[in-house]
Amino acid sequence: MIAQALRGGGLRALAAGPWGQNAGMDIDAPAALLGGLSPARFMARHWQKQPLRVRQAWPGVQPPLTRTALFALAARDDVESRLVVRDGAAWRVRHGPLPRRALPPLARAGWTLLVQGLEGHVQAAHEMLARFRFVPDARLDDLMISWASDGGGVGPHIDAYDVFLLQVQGRRRWRIGRVRDPAFVPEAPLKLLRRFEPTEDWLLEPGDLLYLPPGWGHDGVAAGGDCITCSIGFRAPAADELARELLLRLADSIERPGPIYRDPRQAATATPAALPVPLRAFAQAALARRLADPQALARAVGEVLTEPKPQVWFEADAKAGGPGLVLDRATRMLYDERHVFINGQAHAAAGRDARLLRRLADERRLPAPALAGFSAPAREVLAEWLQAGWMHGTLEVPR
Repeated sequence: MIAQALRGGGLRALAAGPWGQNAGMDIDAPAALLGGLSPARFMARHWQKQPLRVRQAWPGVQPPLTRTALFALAARDDVESRLVVRDGAAWRVRHGPLPRRALPPLARAGWTLLVQGLEGHVQAAHEMLARFRFVPDARLDDLMISWASDGGGVGPHIDAYDVFLLQVQGRRRWRIGRVRDPAFVPEAPLKLLRRFEPTEDWLLEPGDLLYLPPGWGHDGVAAGGDCITCSIGFRAPAADELARELLLRLADSIERPGPIYRDPRQAATATPAALPVPLRAFAQAALARRLADPQALARAVGEVLTEPKPQVWFEADAKAGGPGLVLDRATRMLYDERHVFINGQAHAAAGRDARLLRRLADERRLPAPALAGFSAPAREVLAEWLQAGWMHGTLEVPR
């Protein structure tokens, strides 16, 4: 749906201002996280092309939460969690909620606890994920944490998306290689590669990082107990799935009915069940007309890509933001040349309002003095977002 337009300078100001800047990150500066490569060089050389292993990419890294806190999260019904247990050649998988009594003893070998979307529940995980925002937010998905006992893992597999694997505690052995046979082990509870032929074998220590493009086979096994790995995953929408979501959004956004089908030249028929060719052409033209509207399609794309995950809900908390505004950890916010998108909604934006909202999206916060630049209509929309819990803080401007 389209809320109200946000203006503060008109379309001329919109065209003059830069958009799409990273949140203060110098993408051309060498980064220890990427082994001395700049984000720009990494994206050109490795992104979706070849793996990268970085020793001590994050020296002194600490787990974003304790083992006790992780186990407590896995027991909640608003958290996506899985337990993977290997017993010889057999695998067992159980989906959460997972109370502590459902987890094996710590000393038992061969089991792994996985918790998805940790950045939405733990601030330290949210900040860890933010280190990878040299990739567009539209592609950045979530941070999954894996706790494993000795020998724990999820078996050899491939991902359809890019992934960074950051070792934060203990050690994990990674074997990786190109996959020639993508077939899976039949009837296994996990998508395990039937034939996995690794070409590299690395032992990652705390602070080490491994990047893998889509389609690379990998098998990570904990080398000792209390092994914690953080997996930074990316969204890779399938074409058919994205098309379905876009068509649904486009249908919902129709505000006025189009032309009505007429057939003044329809002749009498002896085959009444046959679909009239002109009616089929009318339907095709109606769909083509909707798809040909670039603004309608742009709004639908932004709405789909900012839709929160099903298990996410928001709660207003005025004390959480302090002076100024800060986006909730679970809020998704993007923009294009004409719109700002937030949690599945599209808003037309121009001029000063647009520049400030883009800054909010890029930096995920706005200092209190900047709030003075918003127009009255924009402040009304921001007040609605505060009430919905999509952001926290106050609209008060310091004097």
